[in-house]
Amino acid sequence: MVVQEFTVDLNKPLVFQVGHLEERYQEWVHQPIVSKEGPRFFGNDVLEFLTRTKWWAVPTIWLPVVCCLLVKSILMGHTVQDVAMMALFGIFIWTLIEYTLHRFLFHIETKTYWWNTAHYLLHGCHHKHPMDSLRLVFPPTATAILCFPFWNLVAFFATPSTTPALFGGGLLGYVMYDCTHYYLHHGQPSKDPAKHLKRYHLNHHFRIQDKGFGITSSLWDAVFGTLPPSMTSGKKN
Repeated sequence: MVVQEFTVDLNKPLVFQVGHLEERYQEWVHQPIVSKEGPRFFGNDVLEFLTRTKWWAVPTIWLPVVCCLLVKSILMGHTVQDVAMMALFGIFIWTLIEYTLHRFLFHIETKTYWWNTAHYLLHGCHHKHPMDSLRLVFPPTATAILCFPFWNLVAFFATPSTTPALFGGGLLGYVMYDCTHYYLHHGQPSKDPAKHLKRYHLNHHFRIQDKGFGITSSLWDAVFGTLPPSMTSGKKN
């Protein structure tokens, strides 16, 4: 008896289908479908709503939080200059987190039902439908949940008065990352560095998906040897 291979029906909610692809999932998810309209994830309307986020929600929600955190460190005795330096350091650390998450978590290879399902929700959906404008930035609810462990991590290494500024800088780095990511997909930059970053990121989506993990810069790709081949040879993408 011949067992027919499972195929994904793009006209039905996708999340609980993709796991059935098993070992074929990686090949499937890295064959992008370029469409302005994204697929439906869930049959449940509430869950579906929670997966869709307008890009402007990110700065609208999180920039006031950043400001409050920076002011808190100032009120706890630090100068504006000191807080600015701590915030810049937080942004710098975020760029490393951005690279690390993208390379080692978002691009983890999966082949079982639940791991495929989790990966699709986390990042696979973005590679399958890279122009889905409502699933380009991280949902605020998920960001809020992740803020707790990241805050505790910063607090473990920093003092009570420097933690808000450092965390605020990291959070600002995240906002810059998400807004940049959206712009690289839907903006039309005419000048560098934005034009270069757009080429660099779309190269990651459509040509060499295991290189070029940086979004806001190629710094850590250069440090860790994951620049696309054309860049390592000194050519433009």
